[in-house]
Amino acid sequence: MAKPFKTLDDMGDIAGKAVLVREDLNVPMQDGAITDDTRLRAAVPTILELSDKGAKVLILAHFGRPKGQKSPDMSLSLVTRALSQVLGREVQFIPDCQGEAAVAGIAVMRGGDIAILENTRFHAGEEKNDPALSDAMAALGDYYVNDAFSAAHRAHSSTEGVAHRLPAFAGRSMEKELDALEAALGNPQKPVAAVVGGAKVSTKLDVLHNLVAQVDHLIIGGGMANTFLAARGVDVGKSLCEHDLVPTANEIFDKAESAGCTIHLPYDVAVAKEFAANPPSYRICNVNEVAADEMILDVGPAAVEALADVLKTCRTLVWNGPLGAFELAPFDTATVALARTAAALTVEGSLVSVAGGGDTVAALNHAGVADDFSFVSTAGGAFLEWMEGKELPGVAALTRK
Repeated sequence: MAKPFKTLDDMGDIAGKAVLVREDLNVPMQDGAITDDTRLRAAVPTILELSDKGAKVLILAHFGRPKGQKSPDMSLSLVTRALSQVLGREVQFIPDCQGEAAVAGIAVMRGGDIAILENTRFHAGEEKNDPALSDAMAALGDYYVNDAFSAAHRAHSSTEGVAHRLPAFAGRSMEKELDALEAALGNPQKPVAAVVGGAKVSTKLDVLHNLVAQVDHLIIGGGMANTFLAARGVDVGKSLCEHDLVPTANEIFDKAESAGCTIHLPYDVAVAKEFAANPPSYRICNVNEVAADEMILDVGPAAVEALADVLKTCRTLVWNGPLGAFELAPFDTATVALARTAAALTVEGSLVSVAGGGDTVAALNHAGVADDFSFVSTAGGAFLEWMEGKELPGVAALTRK
């Protein structure tokens, strides 16, 4: 069955052609050194495949937030050597992503050569999706490949504008991401469960509204569960709770009931009087026994066991956000336990598990199970907007015409 977007398999003969490849090279740096090369490694398959097919590979990317101004400490020249090491091939640097300097740099390239073009955000028109800048970038290439799902929620010149001006394709990393998301919510095996955690309901309202109409089981954890517990009449003591959103929580309960979605809240919890690791006041109690001076910091063991039983009945899982304050022991217990259950079910082949978001990736790495999930997305904002059911401009621009 044909995918709704074109991939590198649809490109044909590209020997000697110039291919603009949008990657996410926005890596963290400290004292001039890259502290995490995950994004560079994710770019490798697409870049090498295009190079091996004889294309001139022209990498477009942003780096930091220069706000349309040239800034030496946000130049992609700082990333060039690291990318070369990860690829095992020479990578050239071209000091602009449009105009004469870019044209001159590309003119001396041969088929198979790889180059990074300067930070797209050095041009104010990038974030405005300026047609003139999109035209100037597109003039450099014969084809366009978007391999940066993490930037696909932004309608910028390099993520969307150029895609409408050249034959556009999804890179291997983008393809893998879109395939995983399609398996998770687009056309999933049912029943489907979603785990949504995090501190505040207010940051995930659109996610919750979308998911209750999409999934069979919605597991709510983190501080946001407290708002839903309060809506059910539970006194949550001094727990983080958005009491002003209790009416909204009730709307989500009603919407879930109409859609046939079961919302799961903890009925036993881990509490403490202070927000700290291994506090002396730590205890497990029923949700109706939280004292006025206590705060809920994790889901309790009985509830986790029940949630594990729910996952065993499901075929698909989408996960975004931890169940408790996982940065502090022992309030990482529930997240680790449920993540390991999901991982075990995935390994045995009974569950398709897709997770995403910064805290989620950190939590799954902490639990030691990130590699056992079907797919873990490192995209933050794009993954969240996908969970909200929003169209991502960078993805929509790749849809088969």
